[in-house]
Amino acid sequence: MEKERETLQAWKERMGQELDRVVAFWMEHSHDQEHGGFFTCLGRDGRVYDDFKYVWLQGRQVWMYCRLYRKFERFRRPELLDSAKAGGEFLLRYARVAPPGKKCAFVLTRDGRPVKVQRTIFSECFYTMAMNELWRVTGEARYQIEAVEMMDQIVHWVRKDPSGLGRPWLSGTPASESMAVPMMLLNLVEQLGEADEELASNYAELGDWCAQRILQHVQRDGQAVLENVSEDGKELSGCLGRHQNPGHALEAGWFLLRHAIRKGDPELRAHVVDKFLLLPFRSGWDPEHGGLFYFQDVDGLCPTQLEWAMKLWWPHSEAMIALLMGYSDSGDPALLHLFYQVAEYTFRQFRDPEYGEWFGYLNREGTVALTIKGGPFKGCFHVPRCLAMCEEMLGALLSPVAPVPAHGAGSPAADPARGSAE
Repeated sequence: MEKERETLQAWKERMGQELDRVVAFWMEHSHDQEHGGFFTCLGRDGRVYDDFKYVWLQGRQVWMYCRLYRKFERFRRPELLDSAKAGGEFLLRYARVAPPGKKCAFVLTRDGRPVKVQRTIFSECFYTMAMNELWRVTGEARYQIEAVEMMDQIVHWVRKDPSGLGRPWLSGTPASESMAVPMMLLNLVEQLGEADEELASNYAELGDWCAQRILQHVQRDGQAVLENVSEDGKELSGCLGRHQNPGHALEAGWFLLRHAIRKGDPELRAHVVDKFLLLPFRSGWDPEHGGLFYFQDVDGLCPTQLEWAMKLWWPHSEAMIALLMGYSDSGDPALLHLFYQVAEYTFRQFRDPEYGEWFGYLNREGTVALTIKGGPFKGCFHVPRCLAMCEEMLGALLSPVAPVPAHGAGSPAADPARGSAE
């Protein structure tokens, strides 16, 4: 037991130290002092290689800064809050393509002019998260009004009328549902409902609907999580239907587990651990080189995506959160062992000890494929969110009121110092 506590304490300290380094990287290199908002196209050393601004990454960075400011005493610094507010004001001024319409751009120029729109809800989702967190740290009602109004629009697009997203209806397009949509909505339900009984009550039915839609992606008699299913929850034919994304399934797992914990549903909690944590991890882990495959084909056929065998930063970040949350809830030592396995691989392969932050894209063998630290898809979000949540969960496990479950047979403790040396 004492050895286990020492290992948990060592990992908590390592998470905290790495979080400090990662935040320092973004604080130093990403702020646009002239126009507001954030640069996310950063090279290995933090130099800006493109000044386009991606709305979903702007929203993510505002959310991340506010969350750190609100949850961690050491991040309660004026410069962090000021930067978050500047990012939020940039979003308020420029994110929406044609105000008062709610559709947001995907890409903006440095000074806020729209470049590209995606026919999805994801820019709007992260806009909502940013505004809600800004309200929580500033108390300014205008941010919360923006968040709730955008949330209502997103729900309308998803559940009533998607025409506002601009996608044309084509007769040959299969009626499919990506797991990403109910996942993001469930995340927004949790975000807006935190410590807000009225909104939590308003969105309770929506949260249950999202959870049920995600659970429909468990197919093949419970032996696979598929990324896309039909609108009535059936397996689709072809590559679209066979497509798997292990990291996405693990991220959905901790979204669902958080939902199940809040509802006090032990049956759902056990089901989520089995189908969304253990199942995708075991099928998605590369037995030869370690790390999680990016994409897979459920029938073992060769995926058509060129990057299918690469190892990306965010699936490993989500796996760390999911496995540690699963252990914190269940006390199952197998989950803690898997958390150590992922954490050791991730810190060894993705972390850049020279310039800070993490590489995002590795080849299958674990060598760095792209040296960039940010781009259109990687910003100040998955890495710091993972580190912050893991630091919090490890702290809770080490607190006197939450004794750490003893290790079971076959689940050796992993020392982060040893893992780093390897």
